Amino acid sequence: MPQNVPHVRAPVSLLRRRLLAAGILLAAGFPRLSRADSIPLRHAWLRVDDGDVLLSADFAVTLTSILVEALDKGIALYFTIDFELARPRPLWFDEKVGDWSLTWRVSWSPLTRQYRVANGPLGQAFDSLPDVERFIGRLNSRRVLDARRLSPGTRYVASIRERLDVSLLPKPFQVSALASHEWQLSSDWHRFDFVP
Repeated sequence: MPQNVPHVRAPVSLLRRRLLAAGILLAAGFPRLSRADSIPLRHAWLRVDDGDVLLSADFAVTLTSILVEALDKGIALYFTIDFELARPRPLWFDEKVGDWSLTWRVSWSPLTRQYRVANGPLGQAFDSLPDVERFIGRLNSRRVLDARRLSPGTRYVASIRERLDVSLLPKPFQVSALASHEWQLSSDWHRFDFVP
C-alpha cells in the first residue's frame, strides 16, 4: 500500500511543474504591453472658488512616432483625463464623492496643415504638435464638483490620470493598439489629499 502513495502524489507534482513552466513561457512569450506612467504628471491641485471645486493639472504628454504617423494618415486620437474624489472611511470602502472626465479629440487636417483639438462641437486649431501636447495635458481651474457636496475640514483623496482612449479608435486600429506598446499611452492614477 505505501508504494501507491508516490503514484498518487507524482501526477499532482508533475501537474504543478507543468503549470509553472507554462506560466513562465506565457509570461516570456507575451511581454507586458502596458506603458503605465508613460504620461507623467507634473502637478495637480484642487481649490474651492465661488461654490465650485476647481481642478488644475499638468501632464507631460508626448506622442509616440506611431501615434504621430496615425494622425498624419487621418486617424483621430482621443485623450481622456479622468478624475475621482473620495472620502476615506476606516475599516470600510472609501465613499466616492464625485467623478469627472474630459475627452479631447485630436486630428490633423492636411488641407489647412493644422492640428485640431476638440471637445464636442467646439475645437481649436494648432500649428505644431508640441502645442497640441501641451494643450491636451493641461487643465486650468476646471470645475469638477459642487463644493456643497463636501464637508469643510474633512480629508478627501483626489485621483487623476490621463490616457489615450483606444476604445474610441476605429475597430481595425483597436486590435493594433492592443498588440503594440506604442499605442499604450497612459499615466498611473495619481492620488493627493484635499481638505476643503
